[in-house]
Amino acid sequence: MKQFQYSRPATQQAVIDAINKPGAKIIAGGTNLVDLMKRGVTAPDKLIDINHLPLKNIAPVKGGLHIGALALNSVVSENKLVVAQQPLLSMALKAGASPQLRNMATVGGNILQRTRCAYFYDTTMPCNKREPGSGCGAIGGYNRMHAIFGASDKCIAVHPSDMCVALVALDATLIVQSKKGTRRIPFADFHRLPGEHPDLDNNLAAGELILGVEIPDNNFAKNSYYLKIRDRQSYAFALVSVAAALELEGNTIKNARLAMGGVAHKPWRLVEAEKALIGKPVSAETFNIAAQIAIQGAKTYGGNDFKLKLAPATITEALKHASGLV
Repeated sequence: MKQFQYSRPATQQAVIDAINKPGAKIIAGGTNLVDLMKRGVTAPDKLIDINHLPLKNIAPVKGGLHIGALALNSVVSENKLVVAQQPLLSMALKAGASPQLRNMATVGGNILQRTRCAYFYDTTMPCNKREPGSGCGAIGGYNRMHAIFGASDKCIAVHPSDMCVALVALDATLIVQSKKGTRRIPFADFHRLPGEHPDLDNNLAAGELILGVEIPDNNFAKNSYYLKIRDRQSYAFALVSVAAALELEGNTIKNARLAMGGVAHKPWRLVEAEKALIGKPVSAETFNIAAQIAIQGAKTYGGNDFKLKLAPATITEALKHASGLV
């Protein structure tokens, strides 16, 4: 590991000043960054510790719920307000990582975590995300975990977060601050597809600090479900995951939210499938139709062909659980 400097600025403004300098990286829980540093994937000149900043609050705000960037994943998942008002987020967090990691990982770090693609982590292999222009080892290589939506000929990696899938489904807003002031970003617009620049994971500008997320009030608490399909239950990243939330009037679907993980370079919102659910009765047939709409446009790369069947089956199953059909 490359030698680096470490600092702990006293104030939020001092942190923003520090991260504007080249080679500086923020560290909080370090559950992803330290791994990347150990493997030589990233080599910051200076780490800026922000753990002392007052960004751990979880509190109601006008029209929603605010969750600070330094709130621990374990704390958020068990928070009474989150469990009562946004249970989908709690479920997603409990599906992610191990209890030990959740006790260290922060909301902001979870949002900014990088792909777990094996080619990205292996510095002896080509990876356009790690080294632009070097190629994508996963295309034509081992790609069982990789994308079926939104990929490019430069990168087919997937975003690893469970929490972010729930936040996309819940129409969350990200709040960031820089020297220019505060900016609010719709969560669905924060993470990027690879396109020509897979090295850019998101739309966070240089010198911006994540303050937290806000989730608007909704009527999904009674009918939400997060389903994660993975190789081992104890601790593994998703092959496919689904965040499903429904608002029901009797047996009719009044409103719906669907998003997937393990299938794209960003949390993948299923807008057309949502539209297909609204106004329809709760039934296996309704859910199957929506699932088939959701999978339209999918492209596989050999090793992940099975996701063409796994993805719609997972969507259908998540919707059955969310609606109380099973």
